[in-house]
Formats: sequence, C-alpha cells, structure tokens
Amino acid sequence: MRYALLICDDESVSPSNEELAADPGHQAWHADLDRRGARLVGARLRPVADATTVRVREGETLVSDGPFAETKDVVGGLLIIECADLDEAIEIAAGHPYARWGGVEIRPLWE
Repeated sequence: MRYALLICDDESVSPSNEELAADPGHQAWHADLDRRGARLVGARLRPVADATTVRVREGETLVSDGPFAETKDVVGGLLIIECADLDEAIEIAAGHPYARWGGVEIRPLWE
C-alpha cells in the first residue's frame, strides 16, 4: 500500500535544513526508510509565509498569501511511502523525529 506522511510542525521551533542534515535521529530515520525500501518521494516544504492559497467561489478566483488554516502546527513536508500495511506505516511515522514534538499524519493514497 502507498501512504502519504504529512509532517506537521510548529515553524517557530523548526530546525534548519543544516540542523536536520546533522541530526543523528533524522539520519537514522532516513536510513530505516532506505533499508525498508519504503521511500518513494519526499520533500520539505518552504515556510507558510511563502504559501499561496487559491479558492474559487461562485466563479471568482480568490488568491491569498499563506495557508488556509490558521494554526500553529502546519504541514512542513510530505513523503510518499510504500509498505505492507497501515501497521508498518504507523511504525515508520512513529520513528520520524518530528513525531516527538509535532505530528505525522498518515493518509492512504487512492489507488
């Protein structure tokens, strides 16, 4: 099965790319994904200040800066993984360092 892991975090305390690259916990998590052959694609997202939200209401296109949701925790990255079942996806998500202070939402993909 394929799942999307939405990595949620508070941007005000989020580490830099350099800090993530040097973090042993992050390196170990990536190594585990590689060992499993689970990672299909992944990317860290730029901050919400760089986001643009588009909505169409009654035929009018509305464009606004930032995300739609007004929340402290935002989606900061996503991964598409392939694994045996939801139990393995939960195991993978629980190993992500952000699961300790943010959250990792798991969503099955439509196949």
